[in-house]
Amino acid sequence: MSTGTHRHAEQDRLGDLRTSLTKQFEAHQARLTELTADTGDPGQAHTQDALIAATRQSLEQIGGALRRVADGSYGVCERCQGDIPTERLEILPHARFCVPCQQKQNG
Repeated sequence: MSTGTHRHAEQDRLGDLRTSLTKQFEAHQARLTELTADTGDPGQAHTQDALIAATRQSLEQIGGALRRVADGSYGVCERCQGDIPTERLEILPHARFCVPCQQKQNG
């Protein structure tokens, strides 16, 4: 595969990823809006708080991935600056670290 063809394929992959992440981001924003609407049911407050926190975390992760795509740092480990394997990014598109660095990060 020529360098130009490889570069074009990579741009297509990142474009598809950007579209997918944007759709996920929008869906999570809509969900957060629904979750933060006052239901008036105090029995649901704890569960709703947990769902809101999880949704906010997802929005932060997706937003971070979109920023990395935009600035060209997507797929680069934030700790060692090495490449994050494509397989890892396919499973966890918002990954910020390669597996060894993630394990160090988790302690």
